Amino acid sequence: MEAMVTPSRTPFSPFLSSQLKPIPKPTLHLHSPIPSPPPKDADATATTFTLQQTKEIHAHIIRTQFRPTNILPAQSSPQAQLNFLITSYIKNNTPSAALNLYAHMRETAASPDNFTVPSVLKACAQLSSLRQGMEIHGFVIKAGFHWDVFVHNSLMQMYSDCGSLGFATKLFDEMPDRDVVSWSTMIRSYAWCKLFDEAIELVREMLLSGIRPSEVAIINMLNLFADVGEFTKGRPVHTYLIKNSARESPSVNATTALIDMYVKCGSISAARRVFDRMEEKSTASWAAMIAGFIRGRDMGTAMELLIEMRHNHVFPNEITMLSLVIECGSIGNLELGKWLHAYILRNGFKMSVALGTALVDMYCKCRDLWSAREMFDLMDGKDIAVWTAMIAGYAHTNCIKEAFDLFTQMKDANIKPNEITMVNLLSLCSEAGALDRGRWIHACIDKQGIEMDVVLTTSLVDMYAKCGDINAAYAVFTQTTDRDVCMWNAMINGLAMNGYGEETISLFMEMEKVGVRPNNVTFIGVLRACSHSGLVEEGKQFFSCMEHDYELVPKVEHYGCMVDLLGRAGHLDEAHEMIRRMPNEPNVIIWGALLAACKVHKNPKLGELAAKELLKLEPHNSGYNILLSNIYAIDRRWSKVAEVRKSMKDTGIKKMPGMTAIEVNGVVHEFVMGDASHPQSKKIQAMLSEMQEKLKRAGHVADTSGVYLNIDEEEKETLLNYHSEKLAMAFGLISTPPRTPIRIVKNLRVCDDCHAATKLLSHIYGRVIIVRDRNRFHRFCEGSCSCQDYW
Repeated sequence: MEAMVTPSRTPFSPFLSSQLKPIPKPTLHLHSPIPSPPPKDADATATTFTLQQTKEIHAHIIRTQFRPTNILPAQSSPQAQLNFLITSYIKNNTPSAALNLYAHMRETAASPDNFTVPSVLKACAQLSSLRQGMEIHGFVIKAGFHWDVFVHNSLMQMYSDCGSLGFATKLFDEMPDRDVVSWSTMIRSYAWCKLFDEAIELVREMLLSGIRPSEVAIINMLNLFADVGEFTKGRPVHTYLIKNSARESPSVNATTALIDMYVKCGSISAARRVFDRMEEKSTASWAAMIAGFIRGRDMGTAMELLIEMRHNHVFPNEITMLSLVIECGSIGNLELGKWLHAYILRNGFKMSVALGTALVDMYCKCRDLWSAREMFDLMDGKDIAVWTAMIAGYAHTNCIKEAFDLFTQMKDANIKPNEITMVNLLSLCSEAGALDRGRWIHACIDKQGIEMDVVLTTSLVDMYAKCGDINAAYAVFTQTTDRDVCMWNAMINGLAMNGYGEETISLFMEMEKVGVRPNNVTFIGVLRACSHSGLVEEGKQFFSCMEHDYELVPKVEHYGCMVDLLGRAGHLDEAHEMIRRMPNEPNVIIWGALLAACKVHKNPKLGELAAKELLKLEPHNSGYNILLSNIYAIDRRWSKVAEVRKSMKDTGIKKMPGMTAIEVNGVVHEFVMGDASHPQSKKIQAMLSEMQEKLKRAGHVADTSGVYLNIDEEEKETLLNYHSEKLAMAFGLISTPPRTPIRIVKNLRVCDDCHAATKLLSHIYGRVIIVRDRNRFHRFCEGSCSCQDYW
């Protein structure tokens, strides 16, 4: 793999305009007629014109040299007219044009004023352009506008929106006079960055300082506490509302936000008390309370409240039903979702596209794809959102054929896919290992001109890595200039899964160099890479530096990686000791890693202990029962094997069958052990016989140690010959041209015999064979495997 070099970032001076990218000028039609004025009772400066109308006004101003128009008042100065245009461009989501006008103002007599600056700072925020925002900050200081509270608040908001919370905090701390907007902006900024403790402390300081929060500020604060999920921290705001109720009754909106906070924090009883005390209840108040009972899975009360709402002459509207259906989907409550659907039909609600989409999405999230598709097919005027919701439903249930068939129908209906559509399809390709389809989606993205945002690009990296084409993943990664931590994590985890341990560590170092701070997911990838590559000491060092150098407390997943690392290396006692010293109770991830290691290294005593701990946590998990049975088989305790198998039979626990998939010409074919159901079964059986004959001539001896049944060796060999991965390889050999790679995906760990056989088959047939099993990728080539027999 070629060396990984990340493009260096050009250093910049905040106030050096030559460093800034040129702002594209808006296209102006200088001879277009001026649009009609707004109604007489409308405020011209507040009116929202379309982008085309804004361009026409702009052209008129240029053509007439700022002469008054029938839209702008006669006394409007050139400065006021340009301010109006800047605001209109921003409202039409054209921030580049707004910044271009600002640059023009700097060059003319119409110098920007304290009304211009907040608007152009909003344009910088829309573009996430910190450099241009800092340049405007420099102008603000030179012009003396920095003492204007409105300008100061806008600067704080810009820095926060551009991801520079440190600058926003510094500005806030330096403010001599703060208004309610200043406090609200800073609180919202902390909350947006998930710094909830800091946000809550600011709320406390604000209330103590005597600042009377506005209704909007109160609602924002309550939304913050809802996000935190701790209603006790929201009680000061509730207390404030109660204390001020004698002077001014809390608004319906604020009280509704209070109900919503208690609901989202899981305190339905507190929410109900607030709700019952409300003298006036809006539709939103009823909806918030009903949503609370849905979230608490109290279907009876939710239904009763919905009926009571109508008896009180408050009628649910489309938005109410939309929010309730979405809530049902979020918790997977199919029964109530169906009841709401019937209620919507029974009460004559117009089935808008938005409501229909919510119902499709709800059914998909409740895994009722039949009802989802029925709803989808009945809808008229389907937009991209409902097509994407249905595709996502298929994607989340691994229905690859149905998802791609629907995508084809969507294209035939001339509906252009968006980024979310493509992310869902790429996710499906990742899980199925469907590289050909993934490549086709990548080509569609380019052909359709879909914007390659960071989420879509990360999905491409993830898809290529999980389909075993690590070079394609790396190519997408290196061609992307703006990489966030998620994209770095996708590449790091992709390298780890494909067995590139040292390359993973190198990329981690590169990530640090460019100033992207690793998070918990990053370390899961790095530790997994160390585990799969046998880098025990390096893994220990990374685990240690998490807390010491990055202030990241290791989670159960990180302990699981460490137990796996030590277990794979045969350090079973050390792995067990780490479990004993864990600050939290070990879960199935931890005991599962130890049990798998005990099976590989044939330690039945410790394996039995791990298996019993697992079965305490998940007694009906077939995989753990089978592993315990295999541990007994290794120790030749056949009576115990029979005991486990009988217990499974008595309790109805069925073994998860080994399944292997292979994609040929865009179609995914699946095989299970001994499968004879494929249309080309006779040809597959003939190829299997040829493979076995050639393996024997090459000196392969079947490794029957992995067959944990009390049967003779010949029967064990026969079972091994019909493993699902061998069937998939046989199909690949008869269905693809010579010398082309064969890619297969197995849902379980590859057994020792199949691993040894595949190494030889790669040499015999001159094929690269790429196998993705439950743990990692194996790349077999010329008789060897990329895992170096360490998996």
